[in-house]
This record gives sequence, structure tokens and C-alpha cells, in this order.
Amino acid sequence: MRPERLAGDKGYSYPRIRQWLRDHGIGGVIPQRDDQRANHHGRPLNFDKETYRRRSIIEQCIGWLKECRRIGTRFEKLAINFLAMVKVAIIRRYLTFAFSDKA
Repeated sequence: MRPERLAGDKGYSYPRIRQWLRDHGIGGVIPQRDDQRANHHGRPLNFDKETYRRRSIIEQCIGWLKECRRIGTRFEKLAINFLAMVKVAIIRRYLTFAFSDKA
């Protein structure tokens, strides 16, 4: 099963990557690099800013998980143990917010 769209930063803005996405029927949500605008005569490629902004939610979640030392360093070698530690980290995060004064 393929995704409908793939979000990436400007580092993935290459014609070869965009062509591969088109060939496989995947929409690219990748901003255009400044040095590529000359190739398109100043007009930007189609770009969905709202979808691109939602990409930050995933990045922040992954960044938070990497702060958990056991997960960030892949301390657990077996996949089942690693998944268990990810679940424990998420439960711990939820409980921290559920019972804090900020909630």
C-alpha cells in the first residue's frame, strides 16, 4: 500500500525524486529550492503549505521520542522490546500531561 502524499523538506527537492513520486502516483509535498526557480521561469511548483505544516507534528513527535534515551540510542535490540519501550514512553508522556497542572 502506497501513501497518497509524501512530505519532505527542501533537501528532497530534486527532479529525480519528484519524477519517481509521479511515476508511482504519489503526490509530493516538497517546497521548491530557491536555485530551482530559474528552471521554472520564476513560477513555483504546486505546493500545499497546509499539508506541509502538518508534517511538523510528526517531526516533533519523533524528536520527543528520541529524547527518551532507550529509544533514541536503540538500546533494545529486539523489535518487540523496542516497541514496548515506545509504548511505555507514550504512556508516560500522556500521564505527565494528564495529571499536571497545565491540563
